[in-house]
Amino acid sequence: MAVQTDTDAVLEHPAVNTDGRELLTRLVSTPSVSGEEREAAELLAAFFERHGRGVEIDAVGNVRAPGDDTVLLTSHIDTVPGEIPVEVVDDDGPELWGRGSVDATGSLAAMAVAAVETGASFVGVVGEESDSRGAWHLVENRAAPDAVINGEPSGWNGITLGYRGLVEGTYVATSESGHSSRPDPNAIQHAMNWWNRVDRVFEPDEWVPVFEQVTTKPIEFEGGISVDGLSMEATMEFQLRVPPARTADEVRVLADAELETGTVNWTGSTPPVMTSPRTEVARVFRVAIRGVGGDPRLLRKTGTSDMNVYAAHWDCPMVTYGPGNSDLDHAPDEHLSLDEFDTSIAVLIDVCEKLGVEHAEEPNT
Repeated sequence: MAVQTDTDAVLEHPAVNTDGRELLTRLVSTPSVSGEEREAAELLAAFFERHGRGVEIDAVGNVRAPGDDTVLLTSHIDTVPGEIPVEVVDDDGPELWGRGSVDATGSLAAMAVAAVETGASFVGVVGEESDSRGAWHLVENRAAPDAVINGEPSGWNGITLGYRGLVEGTYVATSESGHSSRPDPNAIQHAMNWWNRVDRVFEPDEWVPVFEQVTTKPIEFEGGISVDGLSMEATMEFQLRVPPARTADEVRVLADAELETGTVNWTGSTPPVMTSPRTEVARVFRVAIRGVGGDPRLLRKTGTSDMNVYAAHWDCPMVTYGPGNSDLDHAPDEHLSLDEFDTSIAVLIDVCEKLGVEHAEEPNT
């Protein structure tokens, strides 16, 4: 096994001499945690400038390279926190290790290369891992394209057609302070009791796919004696994932019905999405994947992505596609096969060409 640990050495590795692999490696080597994407955005914009494409970084930090709106290629620039040394491990085939290599810098770089090669429109968005502010800004300030290909890892031979939605909230309870030997419940117990009741309402069914169920997850908890010592306080941030068969409002009503003590502030909502495998975009992807020797896989994801935002606001066909194993999203061993990265670029180029993308003399704005 050969390992390169220095960024310059990675770029000199014989497996990464292509333009796309160099872009990918430089992006993965550039920290871009949500809210701190500027340096990576400038690197991405410079790539389009070198290839003669008009490009701008908009008011929220999105990288926009307008082109033929027959297809909009879009993926996110930001990553979750976590430092993973950037290196190429060359064993059975070269793999690029580093934070974001799978989620979703591999998709971002592959789409940038495909956009340059075909003339398709491109947007690298910010904030997907936090509040999707880049995607929200895009749908509020841009007309819908004819089709959207959203970039997230699906594997080079897979396309994602659906994502669950998300509702988020904050539970708050207070109680009088008192000795811990007293039998009446305090604020922390009120929070625990409410959450246990919500869990029972949406109890998992082993015979039903996770994609079709509501799942519950507390993500942050703070509780204890107040600063003045006169009360006990509890605050819990939580998320509920919503399948396409349910609505966010329905899920909120069911959770609210279990509230006996305390209050819930619903802080955010993203609707689920499930697109048809019969659209022209999905059909062309299947043809392109077969064209490079693959057996196409149609996927549904239990999480949420910017595709949820696009589907809620743009009435056009869309799928999500990108290289990498999504099991490695946010993982400490995140890494991407460079051969798979190359194959995904070939698939994207073929899809754009089959859908009729052309280099425009006057790109759309």
